[in-house]
Amino acid sequence: MLQVITANEKKWQVDIKKDEILVDDIAFDWDLHPLQPNKFHIIRNNKSYVAEVIKADFKQKSFLIKINGNQYELNIKDRFDLLLEKMGMSVDEGIKINEVKAPMPGLIISIKVEPGQTVKKGDPILILEAMKMENIIKSPGDGIVKAIKVKLRDNVEKNQVLIQFG
Repeated sequence: MLQVITANEKKWQVDIKKDEILVDDIAFDWDLHPLQPNKFHIIRNNKSYVAEVIKADFKQKSFLIKINGNQYELNIKDRFDLLLEKMGMSVDEGIKINEVKAPMPGLIISIKVEPGQTVKKGDPILILEAMKMENIIKSPGDGIVKAIKVKLRDNVEKNQVLIQFG
């Protein structure tokens, strides 16, 4: 399970597998023992750490932790967040939608909106056929369609802008 963790403007790519954890493609060896419900003792590279989860916002995927008395704010993006980011979308509420990009190469088989139309988050905006499967592309948030950058039966490339919002 690939994730990107950000703390104090530093980023790590973390891949959690069945039998190991890789941080930036290097095995992460540690020994973790719970002390209390949100407090842990960690040994890594012969050093001892006490870590405490101060605040956890699972919806926003942000955490405030204290390690040996120092506080760190962690923000986590899982593979779905990373995919949405690549597509030019965001799961953050309150962020204005600018455009929707093709998540993969394919063929536009249906356009469900038109310029000037108001859409709500989750509304189907078009259907992209890829690998013999129909993929319903939905609006990542509320907005007004400004322009449709593709036509019916167009072949599109990955990350090509499909719809712009204004």
